[in-house]
Amino acid sequence: TIALVGDSTVTNNAGWGAGFAACLSDKAQCINFSRGGRSSGSFEAEGRWQEVLAQKPDFVLIQFGHNDQPGHGPERESEPNTTYREHIQRYVDEARTAGIEPILVTPISRREWGEDNHIHYSLEPYANVVKQIAAEKKVYLIDLHDRAIEVYESLGKDGCALISPIKDNGKLDGTHLNEAGSNI
Repeated sequence: TIALVGDSTVTNNAGWGAGFAACLSDKAQCINFSRGGRSSGSFEAEGRWQEVLAQKPDFVLIQFGHNDQPGHGPERESEPNTTYREHIQRYVDEARTAGIEPILVTPISRREWGEDNHIHYSLEPYANVVKQIAAEKKVYLIDLHDRAIEVYESLGKDGCALISPIKDNGKLDGTHLNEAGSNI
């Protein structure tokens, strides 16, 4: 059993969750606990982390960062090298204490294009902290942040339009994924 924990970019309807689950054999069960708008702090504060621990999955993939950034309100925001680090470390420690194998996932990059036609990555400080924790605590790591940037730049702006949902205002959503994006 594999549990997914994170924000909207991990959910089945706006992130990579459904695409990940589709890659698993029928011998594996994937339970997606991710919720839109959640941060590394608010997910736990709402009691969602306790729900995951109570389910006792074999593995838990943990990805936060988007809603930890400034601009999402004090109840969600966390600074990469202090509160965000503390939250992610606690997830790792508590998963292990519960007999669950944690796997850290760096936050998937937003598709923020600069004038130079390259992705400008505002989530890098959060991704770097996750990498550091994985190394310090000897936790498996999936570097989705750097891999996503590689994929986005290989697709280019026009190609990225094919994996991006359309917002209500008609513009492309550079954070979330549509079904095609979830499956790449």
